[in-house]
Amino acid sequence: MAARLGSCNILQCLINGLPNKIWRYSIDDLCKVLHEKCLGVLVSAGADLGMVNSSGHCAISIANCVQWTKVFQKAISDVIRAGKVVKSSNASRFSALLFVTRANDIEGLNKLIESKNIDLDEQNANGFSAAMIAAVGGNVEAFKLLLFAEADVTNLKNKDMIIAHKKLLKEGYDVNAFDGQGHTPLMLAARGCHGEMCELLISYGAKCDIQNERHETALLLARENGAGNDAERVILDEVARRLVLCGGRVKKHTKCGKGSPHGKLLEMVGAAGMLRWGKSSKRNVICKEAEVGPSAKFRWNRRRKFDVDEPGMFHVVTTKNKQVHFVCEGGVQMAELWVRVIRLVTREAIFGRRADKV
Repeated sequence: MAARLGSCNILQCLINGLPNKIWRYSIDDLCKVLHEKCLGVLVSAGADLGMVNSSGHCAISIANCVQWTKVFQKAISDVIRAGKVVKSSNASRFSALLFVTRANDIEGLNKLIESKNIDLDEQNANGFSAAMIAAVGGNVEAFKLLLFAEADVTNLKNKDMIIAHKKLLKEGYDVNAFDGQGHTPLMLAARGCHGEMCELLISYGAKCDIQNERHETALLLARENGAGNDAERVILDEVARRLVLCGGRVKKHTKCGKGSPHGKLLEMVGAAGMLRWGKSSKRNVICKEAEVGPSAKFRWNRRRKFDVDEPGMFHVVTTKNKQVHFVCEGGVQMAELWVRVIRLVTREAIFGRRADKV
């Protein structure tokens, strides 16, 4: 009665003087309190906003029905900003963290993070965490707060998470910024083996070669979870692409090993999917095969030489079945990158950008 009539002083006296069990109320009673200050008093005293009534409605849904949302939100926000705990027995129905994030209440969010008594990764009924809600809403400041408080931003349980990250990136968030632990978003995605997220971040300018103070890179963190995972594949493709597409000096063998080798500038033309080492059509080829090391024919032709297994050697087979052998600087690892990119770019030129997933 005191709450419905707006008698805050009487309500506070009753709450202070009576045991909790005596002043318990139903969720319907709570939402009939159309006085902002009285609602704040009840919530501060421990009103459970996670409860539901006999019809399965919680406080927020009822407030929406009676068109009292703004007053309800302000009352709850004031309680949170005051440093009080807002009780909820069910985070999927009401969560103070998700509430302030959705409202883009930076002051309230700061208060909750400072309290350190919250789960930064709790999710609503749809599987969205506070970080994802901030991203979907384009609330960059809220997202930054959650990121630097070490909220998990790599959880891809819900497919809409990718859409959320896209929206955030379009808002101008620095994709190469370090968090409090010295990790970039790409490093976090790599450590979690989230290949699709790595691909998205790279498409928005994430750099694979960034090192933190512990000399960690995204590729190194991806490999900590075992070789061959999706994140490693995406990052390695990008590293190889950047190293190879700009071209490099190589030694080219002639006549499949019968002639004398000579230096060339070798490059991969991305859009056309061509391997180029000169201007003539014979020096602009499309490869149907690429392998590290020499071919059997090359071994036979140079059987009297001592450079058959020279480190950094790789060969291609063109669409006209011509074998061409090259030796790059950097040994076997660099040769592997050349082969990787030749295969990748050729596939993409023929089948499209995402040919590696076909």
